[in-house]
Amino acid sequence: QVQLVESGGGLVQSGGSLRLSCAASGFTLDVVPIAWFRQAPGKEREGVSCISRSTGYTDYANSVKGRFTISRDNAKNTAYLQMNSLKPEDTAVYFCATPRRKSPGCNLRETDYDYWGQGTQVTVSS
Repeated sequence: QVQLVESGGGLVQSGGSLRLSCAASGFTLDVVPIAWFRQAPGKEREGVSCISRSTGYTDYANSVKGRFTISRDNAKNTAYLQMNSLKPEDTAVYFCATPRRKSPGCNLRETDYDYWGQGTQVTVSS
C-alpha cells in the first residue's frame, strides 16, 4: 500500500525556519519525482517545489525561490523541504505528492500527481 506521511510542520515566527519531511512506504521513492504543494485557508492548492527522480533537477514557485530547498534521501525513502526566511504568507497545509508514472523530470501541475500525504500544518506568525 502506497503511503506518504508528512511531518515537521508547526508554529514559527516570521523569519524562522522549518524542515518538512515526507516519508514514503509501499514503494521506493527513487523511481519517481516528488513534489510539495500547499493550501492556505480559502485558497486553491499550489505547487511549491519538485525534484526529479535521478538527475536532481528541481523547480520552485517564484514565491519561494531562494528561501526553500527541496531534497531527497533515497536511502531513507524520504524527501525534505527546508524552509528558511519564512513569511506569514507561507502559512498553509503542506502536502507531498508523487506520480504513479516513473517520469524523468518533475513539474508543479497538481493533476500529474497521484499519491498524496495527509498534510502538515505550517503557521508563520508576524
